[in-house]
Amino acid sequence: MIAFLLFLMAFGLGMVPFGLYVARFVKGIDPRDAGSRNVGATNVARLCGAPWGVLTLALDLFKGFLPAALAPEGTGWLALSLIGAAAILGHAYSPLLNLRGGKAVATTVGVFLALAPGALIISAICTLLVIWLSGYVSVGSLTLALALPVFCLLTGNIGMIPLAVGVMLFLFWRHRENILRLDRGEEMPWRKGKAEAGA
Repeated sequence: MIAFLLFLMAFGLGMVPFGLYVARFVKGIDPRDAGSRNVGATNVARLCGAPWGVLTLALDLFKGFLPAALAPEGTGWLALSLIGAAAILGHAYSPLLNLRGGKAVATTVGVFLALAPGALIISAICTLLVIWLSGYVSVGSLTLALALPVFCLLTGNIGMIPLAVGVMLFLFWRHRENILRLDRGEEMPWRKGKAEAGA
């Protein structure tokens, strides 16, 4: 029963579009109408400034972390995976946004911070390094997707591997347009996007 309630909580919290509310509060704009037209932290940072992007990132991370972290000790891997998946899917397909939403990278980070912190921290370090070297947030997000299953395995968190593999496939699907733009050389680098948003 507790796991089911946490599942409902995860989806309910996941569907709250914090990026939309932050952008409206700060600039009176809808991030779905500007920049990458996404309610995630990266677009909010481009449109409203880095501090507001960080706030959105923290809020999106929190809604993945909290329900998973509240699961009682001894909760099985399947129940934990369903709770984590509910938060991620709630964010990506929010009923409050007509089943649209962000790409769920920050929410994924929150989920794995609660369920597989060692794997998440190593994966996050790889992600930040790739973003710094490449200048593309999308490449970093894809790195996170690939790294999570690997480091769940290497850190012995075997129960989270099915969720990590599912999330990997899901994040690649959510980033399919970014992948096509990267292939064509049309993807917007983080620094260029920030400069253009402020222009």
